[in-house]
Amino acid sequence: MITLRSLPLIAAVVPFVGVTISYAIGTYYDLVPSCIPYIDGCTSISATGRYEPASFLFRAIQMPLGVLHIVIWLLCIEWLRAMGHHSRAAHLTLCYSGIVGGISLIIYVTFLGTQQPFYEFMRRFGIYGYFLGVAIAQVTLAFSVSKVDSKTVRFDGHRQGTPLVWLALLPFALGILNLVLKSILDDADQWENRIEWVAALIMQLYFLFLWNAWRVTGFDARVTSDVR
Repeated sequence: MITLRSLPLIAAVVPFVGVTISYAIGTYYDLVPSCIPYIDGCTSISATGRYEPASFLFRAIQMPLGVLHIVIWLLCIEWLRAMGHHSRAAHLTLCYSGIVGGISLIIYVTFLGTQQPFYEFMRRFGIYGYFLGVAIAQVTLAFSVSKVDSKTVRFDGHRQGTPLVWLALLPFALGILNLVLKSILDDADQWENRIEWVAALIMQLYFLFLWNAWRVTGFDARVTSDVR
């Protein structure tokens, strides 16, 4: 049975498995180079889902994942409220950045593989919007969790929040590293690919830790009605 608290687990595992299988399909049909992309950086994540038949699986996973992300971030606001965290600024940041990230992922997948200049712009807008939106949401939630008062709820916010903080900040550090490498190297494509794969993996690991935090707190939701 899939419960509400399983949603972050799905957001962590399904894209990793799906992209890995899509990449395997691509290498089987000689659509992308065969390597360990996290280490060798021989291809980008986008190339993994750009060509048929691998693109069918890639799109089938990433499109609903954009919707799932929005749902998870909106639920995170309710989770924080349930633990006594009522920062309006943090909640609004989670809401808007989560929605931007989710919609951007959908835009990215929609225009993936197209060649026209406008479509290329929309694809790049989508991927950058996705990484930025998710990164901001993850940082905001991580610091909010770390501030939860363990005296008022049976939850160690500092202990659960610390790994979330590190996992949320690492993609930002990798983004800075990518900019530095692109400025000093003549051809930084392989490094950019490596950083892209690793950053995506870290973001998925974040959802694994979020799933554990929801499990520890017993987070759940109910639908009720007063209709008689």
